[in-house]
Amino acid sequence: MSDGRNTANPSESPLFAYPASAAFKRVLPKNRIYAHARPSRRLQKRFTDEVAQIAWAYKLAPETIRLDARPDVPEIQVFAITLKDVAADAISEDILRCIDRAIGFPILFELLAGDRVQAVAAYKRPSEADSAKWVVGDYFASPWLSADADRSPLPVALDLAAMYRLLLSRVMPHPARDGESLKDHAERLGRIRQLESEREKLETKLGREKQFNRKVEINAEVRSLDAQLDELTG
Repeated sequence: MSDGRNTANPSESPLFAYPASAAFKRVLPKNRIYAHARPSRRLQKRFTDEVAQIAWAYKLAPETIRLDARPDVPEIQVFAITLKDVAADAISEDILRCIDRAIGFPILFELLAGDRVQAVAAYKRPSEADSAKWVVGDYFASPWLSADADRSPLPVALDLAAMYRLLLSRVMPHPARDGESLKDHAERLGRIRQLESEREKLETKLGREKQFNRKVEINAEVRSLDAQLDELTG
């Protein structure tokens, strides 16, 4: 999972002070997730090993924050996941994806590990082929913060779709471009992540390569990736 840093709003917290009217605060049993997502036994073991508790903390909906729903964002859920290992710096992404598959709304996660908290989310949208199904993209994460860190008020938005974009942007590592849709923004960030992974592999290969000619070829590939990354992040 990427430890994303939002370069668009470096002084704004990725944690929000959700209004009391949106409080849901119900513990969600893991077996309810299993019933809807049907995870493998291996994934169920990860839940057991990594997750102490899943709390459905807030529900952002027309009746709770007085913003109109949109077909792609009828509600926004906030889940607080308490990790068993307080020293853990991550959670298995498969666990988050399993929860996202089980819940038919966009979700913002807050991971709790002792006195630390991390905001995590993926861009989630209805499938264009089947509106009853949801497509979950790459996950983005804030740095780990103090659990008592200052929280931002909810941003001003005209509807829940606009609210979702503003909330999700806080964990995205590069800001949206002018006129860029949330879908295009998320896809561009996914491409950046893919190219960064390819670059890391080339750097590893370069460090092991002994032949001068191959080093030159690999360096050329690295420069090509750098040019693509500059274009995507500029």
